[in-house]
Amino acid sequence: MPKVAVLDMAGKEVGQIELSEAVFGVEPNSSVMLHMVKNYLANQRQGTQSALTRAEVSGGGRKPWRQKGTGHARQGSTRAPQWTHGGIVFAPKPRDYRYTVNKKVRRLAMKSALSSKVLDSDMIVLDALTMEEYKTKTIVSMLKALGSEKKALIVLPKVDEKVIASARNIPGVKTALANTLNVYDILNADKFIVVKDAVAQIEEVYA
Repeated sequence: MPKVAVLDMAGKEVGQIELSEAVFGVEPNSSVMLHMVKNYLANQRQGTQSALTRAEVSGGGRKPWRQKGTGHARQGSTRAPQWTHGGIVFAPKPRDYRYTVNKKVRRLAMKSALSSKVLDSDMIVLDALTMEEYKTKTIVSMLKALGSEKKALIVLPKVDEKVIASARNIPGVKTALANTLNVYDILNADKFIVVKDAVAQIEEVYA
């Protein structure tokens, strides 16, 4: 079983935790993780882009000049794509980019992402994360003590408005609950910071 040090908010080691081999000790599958990242990004797309085709642009009902004898190329409408104010060729229309991924693939991708953070020594387990007041400076100093001054994902066992609000405006820092994790956020973070109680919840779901 992989072991990870348990740290407090000051960055001091207060113990160790044994992680589940079935969740944090699998061999990472890069192709499956890539598949899930692409799925996540596709599902985030709004798909609201829209433009008008030549059939939808107003005007252009009259032939601009006669077919022959003008010296110009023949034209049938001033709303053809080559004209200013003309329609768009193959105009984009609203569409849904979402697609689903097999449940087994999703689980394997999540386990691979979690295991890759353990293998790369980028997973930090916090003994507890409690705040008495809304204070961004507290989160900043904690991240500095943990050696996480770049992108970080903080995983909480339950909603804590003080922690979430305090971390919200720190560039590159994101908070998530143990039951709302996704592969993209895990891989996108340089440091994966998990509260000890959240580790148990993750193992319970994916073991």
